Amino acid sequence: MSMGFLWLWVVICMNNIIWLSFVSVSTAELQRFEHPVKADGSLSFLAIGDWGRRGAYNQSQVAYQMGEIGAKLNIDFVISTGDNFYNRGLTSVKDPAFVESFTEIYTAKSLQKQWYIVLGNHDYRGNALAQLSPVLRKIDSRWLCLRSFLVNTKIADFFFIDTNPFVDKYFLRQKHYQHDWRGVLPRKQYLSNLLKDLDFALRNSSANWKVVVGHHTIRSIGHHGDTKEVVDQILPILEANNVDAYINGHDHCLEHISSTSSQIQFLTSGGGSKAWKGDIKMKRDGSKFYYDGQGFLSAQFTETDAEFAFYDVSGTLLHRLNLSKLLYDSM
Repeated sequence: MSMGFLWLWVVICMNNIIWLSFVSVSTAELQRFEHPVKADGSLSFLAIGDWGRRGAYNQSQVAYQMGEIGAKLNIDFVISTGDNFYNRGLTSVKDPAFVESFTEIYTAKSLQKQWYIVLGNHDYRGNALAQLSPVLRKIDSRWLCLRSFLVNTKIADFFFIDTNPFVDKYFLRQKHYQHDWRGVLPRKQYLSNLLKDLDFALRNSSANWKVVVGHHTIRSIGHHGDTKEVVDQILPILEANNVDAYINGHDHCLEHISSTSSQIQFLTSGGGSKAWKGDIKMKRDGSKFYYDGQGFLSAQFTETDAEFAFYDVSGTLLHRLNLSKLLYDSM
């Protein structure tokens, strides 16, 4: 965000519950939230993307398995990588799709945790401001959707980035791609501010683990492949700041690609409902796993170890990634 007075959420953690309120402050940083870790110092979460179809295309079945795995891991929160409501986002804060595709689908006790959410391109095709509105939190208190923001925990920092305005074709082919760009225009200034804010936040993070979340792919062998604008503009910032993982949706699959030039792990979790069977490009260097069906991602963190795991619509473990590092030394 550019320097100026903004309405920000203030987070108060009481009994491991996040309470939010508005204050007006002057800032040049991403909006920042704090989330507590477990008593043993660990952290766990699920990540799901491309899901909102009123339970259709196995959305309900994926949600059920998320509840099962969420309970086993005692998750702390859920991440949504965008495309929250198909096909054209929400029409308003009163759109019944919010309840029918979110509240009435993710009903498991383990999923009654904070959801941290970014917008996808389909969300921008509707009323994008509706999903960003705090009114939705009055309907379902789990919902926290902002364009870009930062979640701090004791052992890991999470950087949520609005990747949609980076994609040139959304602006060059407006007859085909009709988006709600209120709050984004002028685009050049918006992107400049966001890149500066992301770099600033990453450089000033002292967390041992750094995870960036966005809707669009950086590396993928799925339908969309790499998103050139995100590769050109965001990836260099991630590499320069030693980011450990980039979690995205957009491609309706589950996928793991390891960077061949840095430590970054590219993790696609876009299997929340409708998947694209057989839609895969030629394998590339660093490709570790690809599944063209529905499912989701889990993650567990301690100060020195991280485990990511992909599950399918039946709850079957498909792929696991384990990472380890020395405890960050800030001295």
